[in-house]
Amino acid sequence: MNDQPSQKSVEPTRVVLVTGASGAGRSTAINALEDLGFEAIDNLPLSLVERLLDGPARSAPLALGIDVRNRDFSTDAMVALLDNLAADPDTSAELLYLDCRTDVLIRRYSETRRRHPLAPSETPDIGIAREMELLVSVRARADRLIETSELTVHDLKAEIGEKFGTAASVNLSISVESFSYKRGLPRGADMVLDVRFLANPHWEETLRDLDGRSPAVQTFVATDPRFADFFARAIDLTQSLLPAFKDEGKTSLTLAFGCTGGQHRSVALAEKAAKALAAAGWQVSTRHRELERRGLLGGPAAEMGTQT
Repeated sequence: MNDQPSQKSVEPTRVVLVTGASGAGRSTAINALEDLGFEAIDNLPLSLVERLLDGPARSAPLALGIDVRNRDFSTDAMVALLDNLAADPDTSAELLYLDCRTDVLIRRYSETRRRHPLAPSETPDIGIAREMELLVSVRARADRLIETSELTVHDLKAEIGEKFGTAASVNLSISVESFSYKRGLPRGADMVLDVRFLANPHWEETLRDLDGRSPAVQTFVATDPRFADFFARAIDLTQSLLPAFKDEGKTSLTLAFGCTGGQHRSVALAEKAAKALAAAGWQVSTRHRELERRGLLGGPAAEMGTQT
């Protein structure tokens, strides 16, 4: 029998260094990795990378954007950093290099009318040639190379998701929200449905002080003759669109229901929709904007309602 205390092994910190030609899509790749749950830092000086990795292990993987415009960037320094990270047992590092044809980069700079960082007072093709030459050794060290010449922004996001996403992160997460039209539409909502046509529990004295998480309020709303058809169509429409949103590269989607006060009908619909989508296998969370504002979440009404 072994009396030695067991020690829990610590997984190495996953680090993805993202670099490549300016205009090839580094910022898009960094944002896509952040959507996948990476802690993303762009334009990080090379001299700070190892300092950043010192200390306790991180719970989230890191995505670090490396730009040739940083004043401490050099090919030798980049190669030395890759060697040091490869030798560090506490770090699992890989280099993602975004490549692109010269003619496509020239076209992109022409369309955006931006100056190339390595040729600010010259034509973009001169800066592109300089950068390509500078990055030859770095490109050769790439663990993953993505050629972006023929990719749209959505295509690149999808490829990043396929290469770096985990089983949890590649799933589209859905936030179902309720709100009051008096206070305006919620920011960032992808789909908004108006439920003010349904019977209003506010006019029922026994329901007025409750909210849409209460079974009594949900039952009242569901007895409206127009509810069943509307709800079924809303869920069918949402479920038919979710795969398309996912294919487009979205990692999250917000479905919002609005009513007059944001207390009864919209809350009830949000709760029911969240349950239906979760039962269909989607990752779902709920938010009730007006209840949060009034400090009602966590009170008696929340105990009567369902949690999703």
